[in-house]
Amino acid sequence: MLQLDDLSFAYGSVKAVNQVTLEVAEGSIHGLIGPNGAGKSTCIDLVSGRRRPTSGTVRYRGRHITDLSASRRRHLGIARSFQRISVYPTLTVADQLDLAARLVGEQDVDAIVAALDLGQCLSVTPAEIGYGEQRRVDIALALVGAPDLVLLDEPAAGLSREESIALADHLAALVRDRGMTVVLVEHHLEVVYRVCDRLTVLDHGAVIADGVPQEVRRDPQVVAAYLGRSAA
Repeated sequence: MLQLDDLSFAYGSVKAVNQVTLEVAEGSIHGLIGPNGAGKSTCIDLVSGRRRPTSGTVRYRGRHITDLSASRRRHLGIARSFQRISVYPTLTVADQLDLAARLVGEQDVDAIVAALDLGQCLSVTPAEIGYGEQRRVDIALALVGAPDLVLLDEPAAGLSREESIALADHLAALVRDRGMTVVLVEHHLEVVYRVCDRLTVLDHGAVIADGVPQEVRRDPQVVAAYLGRSAA
């Protein structure tokens, strides 16, 4: 589904992403984890088209998309959410979903609402609901248009443990029911281990481990760089 080859990006002399190579299998939830400043969000920006790499390539379904705009990639089936909630605070949830659906020709918003358990929120604005529901609205907007590949940047940020687990279960159900592929940037390790089929670990912009969660959590480099005692 997605292939990154020697992908790099620098802010001046600082290499935020350093020759990252990875493959994301279709129909999987692929976790991208690492300590703060490891380059995870920048990597997501490079895949979504918000930034252009210094070097390297991005391929989507075998197609070279490195030079395509973010809007063009969205039309090809790549969507994303952001660390900061990106919703309109004064529009009702229903109006926001309807507007997004009209822009991309989505025909089945009801299925997204049901999958993310947002039915009780449709008639109110995001300012009137809890943070956990706002996060789900943000993800719902990313899902409008039935994207094949969804890039989620810390969707559980700011959520309680119970909200994080519920969100993880929603994600797993969406992948199964809608045939999506997900790249998940997340600090909540319980969420990562609960839903991810494969993990790639970044440190200082470079890949230090890649594999199934059970292997990665025991990798000495990963333990030293990020997981610490929580990997035990």
